[in-house]
Amino acid sequence: MHDFIQNLPKAELHVHLEGTLEPELSFALATRNGVKLAHDTPEALVAAYDFHDLPSFLAIYYKAMEVLVHEADFYEMTYAYLTKARSQNVLYCEMFFDPQAHTSRGVAFDTVIRGIRRAQLQAADELGIESQLVMCFLRDMSADSAMQTLLASLPYKSWIIGVGLDSDEKHNPPIKFAEVFARARTEGYKLTMHCDVNQLDTLVHIRQVLDVIGVDRIDHGINSLEDSAICAEIARRGLGLTICPVSNRFVVQNLTGDEIRRMLALGMKATVNSDDPAYFRAYLNENLAALVDDAGFTEAEIRQLLRNAFDVSWLPAPRREHYLSLLG
Repeated sequence: MHDFIQNLPKAELHVHLEGTLEPELSFALATRNGVKLAHDTPEALVAAYDFHDLPSFLAIYYKAMEVLVHEADFYEMTYAYLTKARSQNVLYCEMFFDPQAHTSRGVAFDTVIRGIRRAQLQAADELGIESQLVMCFLRDMSADSAMQTLLASLPYKSWIIGVGLDSDEKHNPPIKFAEVFARARTEGYKLTMHCDVNQLDTLVHIRQVLDVIGVDRIDHGINSLEDSAICAEIARRGLGLTICPVSNRFVVQNLTGDEIRRMLALGMKATVNSDDPAYFRAYLNENLAALVDDAGFTEAEIRQLLRNAFDVSWLPAPRREHYLSLLG
């Protein structure tokens, strides 16, 4: 089954570029940029990845970003992820990036996106992996800050396919950003939002992303299974749900294999993704393998999950059909 997974063409729709920053690269960038890390070796850094919920993960995650300073840093991080993804037969990916996490510490938006873009173009040419960018707003920052970031993105609009919402969900409902996402829609961006697992008021938040924001996709969204009407509405609209099994096992101590299976049975377009693979020590193939090894997923179920990912991707129809034909 692991060989079967490796050989299938894949799309990944939920991966945070900053979450692909491997410890070895983090140490190299820290040395180059004169940034002092809290640990002496990459192994010690990995050993400190002791998180059990979203806030404990985010505390480590944002601190690690301080090594990203120059355009070359964002280029190297992005190219390293695309190289790894292509080695796992990922042919297409939609990658999140968090500009506010960098601009808030004095790194220019232009520096961030130009480094990422250079890696995308080079990887497409040299590795044959196609990618698009999804710009996320940090929900624990203000809506005004999100709007400023949206406006800063407009000169690079042709480089960005959509916008999302991530970071700590507690007391930061989707409706807080309704005006920002409405403006993003008018600018032609696709819309998605994180509805993280087991968060406060989670069903209220999922209803908001459906009825107020009008998203094109939902990131995570496992708790939709608690409401049959919500499940039916997600299925009716054909909305993709970007599930991250190994991430869930770290953050909520549950691989959520049973939940993914229920979504498939309900006609919901669940997909599998790696989220922050450098921290959860699992890229896309390892997430799929975990479903096989620990939840007994079959070849047919794995194929369906991969088909769903291409189906709900933000690719032009001809490109989407091309990839689906490769999947068979």
